Parts: sequence; structure tokens; C-alpha cells
Amino acid sequence: MDMSSRNKMSEQDPVQRAKNFEEVALGFDLETAIAEAKRCLNCKLPKCRAGCPVAIDIPAFIQCVKDGDLDKADKIIKETNNLPAVCGRVCPQEEQCEKLCIRQEKLGGPVAIGALERFVADYALKKEKKAQEINKNGLKAAIIGSGPAGLTCAADLAAAGYEVTVYEAFHKAGGVLVYGIPEFRLPKAMVAKEIEGLEKLGVKILLNTIIGKTIMLEELIEENDAVFIGTGAGLPTFQGIKGENLNGVYSANEYLTRVNLMGAYKKESFTPIAIGKKVVVVGAGNVAMDSARTALRMGAEEVHVVYRRSKAEMPARHEEIVHAEQEGIIFDLLTNPVEILGDKRVEGVRCVKMTHGEPDSSGRRRPVELSGSEFEMSCDQVIMAIGTSPNPLIKNSCKALEVTKRGTIIVNEQNQTSIPEVYAGGDAVTGAATVILAMGAGKNAASAIIEKHKSNN
Repeated sequence: MDMSSRNKMSEQDPVQRAKNFEEVALGFDLETAIAEAKRCLNCKLPKCRAGCPVAIDIPAFIQCVKDGDLDKADKIIKETNNLPAVCGRVCPQEEQCEKLCIRQEKLGGPVAIGALERFVADYALKKEKKAQEINKNGLKAAIIGSGPAGLTCAADLAAAGYEVTVYEAFHKAGGVLVYGIPEFRLPKAMVAKEIEGLEKLGVKILLNTIIGKTIMLEELIEENDAVFIGTGAGLPTFQGIKGENLNGVYSANEYLTRVNLMGAYKKESFTPIAIGKKVVVVGAGNVAMDSARTALRMGAEEVHVVYRRSKAEMPARHEEIVHAEQEGIIFDLLTNPVEILGDKRVEGVRCVKMTHGEPDSSGRRRPVELSGSEFEMSCDQVIMAIGTSPNPLIKNSCKALEVTKRGTIIVNEQNQTSIPEVYAGGDAVTGAATVILAMGAGKNAASAIIEKHKSNN
């Protein structure tokens, strides 16, 4: 049996990359991609596909890479994945398809499925493709939000013949792909190229349009045969501790939006952001890692990630944690902020040390404050990265739309809401989750919409 080790993508040197916004991972070349594809064992009963939320035929596309037929590999991926260049970069493959790969550690590690998907997608993006001819079915669909869920639903409906219009509140399309994920993880030119492909399908994108203000949901329902809500979860969460209203305190959502979407990292930016010399980031998910690594690139001399649990419990991807450590981010674990210090501006954070208590309802051991462990940490900027919730604008403007106590939209198995013509998916339904799960919800909703109209004819 082939015991060859997994091929690794080359990366920028940590010292150099901590000072620029260029992509960290550099991808495979053709020779390495083929070598990695050849590690696939062609299992009789492959489990990897079951781990993919959009059900890519992974063994088939990898076989095409082995054969050097990248056009066919791209075609297979695109059958179920509308944004492969994005997914190849930001999907948690280690917890999905690669986790189920039979190779694992005893056989040199799982096949690098995500890196191969990225390689094929990047190859395809470099090729100019003709617009696809589509037979229109006379039906119209409105998509609210141009994030991964909305774009995926829009693409599938457009391919099925619908006249699709996407409504985006910001001045650029892409949702969390452009405002939330930093350039060094997901180049914005790549996202723009993927969106350009959707526009070639006939998808119209209206920017600077806020549903619930500019246009009401009821209007969209009247004018369309189906509506999909993919507005994400962009409302920031704070701890509710003293000092969160001081100058120098940011939600991760605002901080990353200012940098990623509005280009605050560029010298010619019209919307510059204050650069902290010593920055404290509260939280330990992917957004916290993005915030900490962004602060470093913005010019911070020292960046701390403060988290109330242990390293083993950090929700961020292992790869992002490793990259942060390599770049010099300092981790203060089993530590919880209880007050942000300062008069008008941030001057520091008062924290307490934590220990593990009894398991909570999720099975995780509850963090418990250690008596007498209080200490102060000096800093001049704090970024709160402890989660987000859906913006209440749409639900508040349409009382017929049923939501949970957390503000997430209630849907059935077909992603249909309490309003029959309206579907929803992504973070607006689940709360903050992954790009690929949002895409899966968009596909599921599109499939349900298409089937519903077929059965009505």
C-alpha cells in the first residue's frame, strides 16, 4: 500500500508575510498536484464525498487531476460547487471531507482534497469562458444578500432558467467573503472573478440596496416567484463589561469590514483605521485569528489573543492557529477580560485567570474563575471577536417571518420559511457557521424552489 506523505503547499515566510496582505498559502504547482492526486487510493466505498456539504464527486475530480485533465476536473467540481476557488481556501476540510479520508496519519495523512480543489479552481479562473446559453423559464427570483448562501442559490436558479436579481446592502458583492475574510487568506480579486462567472449566467446584482429599508420584503414577494434570504449574521456580540464604549474598542465585524471591504490597510484609503501598538483580541474562533493577524499587518507591535478556555477548545481551524503562532501572535489562554480600562481611550484590560469546572450542557468543561487571580494587561486597542447574530432589520420589517429567540430565521428541511414563497439559509438561519455550510443551504433552497415550480406546472 502507498505510504507516501501528504504534499504541503508552499507558504510565505512568517516574518515577511506578517508585514503584508498577500496570500499566505501559495498553492500547488502542476507536478505537486498530480503527485498529491496519485495518493488517492481509489477506495471502493469512498467516505470523503459524504463529508462534503455540497457533495462534490471528490474521487472523480481527483482522478482527472491524476490524468492531467484539469478541464474535466473543473467541470465535475462545478456540478455541485459554484465557488470552488473560495472553498478550496476557507473550507474546514480537516473536519469534513479530509476527516473521512481512509489514509489519515497511519498512511501519511489524508489526501489534500482542499488544496487540489483550489488548484483546479485557480486553473479554471485563468481561462476565459464563454457565457452559458440558458433557456429561460419565465420565473423570477430575488436573492437578499450576496454572501456564499445567496450567490450559490442565485447561480443554481439562474442555471435552471430563472431571472435572478441579487440585492446587496454594501457597495461590493460577496458578503462575508469580501468584508469578513482577510486578503491574505482569500484574495478579493478571486472572489470578484467567481462573481463575474455568476453574472455571465445572467444574475443581476443590485448594490447599496437594503431590504427592509430601501425595498420591503413584501414588495419582493409580490414581484417574484421566489425569494431567498441569505443575509448572514453581521450583528456583533459584546461581553457587556465596563469600558466597551471606549475609543479603541472595535467589534471584529467592524474592524475587519473597515480593513477588508474599505481598504483601510492601503496608504491611499479614504477610510483609515487607528493602528494599535498593543492589541488585545478577545475570542479564539477563525474571526479572532483573522482579527489578530490583520492587526499585526496593520502595524501593531504586539498582539494578544485572550480566550477563557484552553488551546484544545479553541474553535478556530488548526491551520489558522498555527499560522498565527508562526507570525508571533501571543495566546493568553484560560484568561477572561472583566473590564476594559481607560478614561476616554483604551489603556488596558483587567482579566482573571480561569480553570476547568464541571461539563456544561454541550459536554465541554465550564470555565470557572480562579479566586484572587485578577491582573491587568496594558493595551491601546481591543477587538471583540466573540460571535455575531443575524441583523434584525428584515424580521422587524415583516412580522409574518418567524424567527427564534436568537433572531435566526426558522426554516423547514427545504429551507422554506413561515412565508411559503420565501426561503432562507446560511448564517441567517444557523447563526455564525462556515462558508461551505451556507453554500449547502443555498443549494438546498434552490433545489426546493425548482421542484416546487415543476410540480405546480
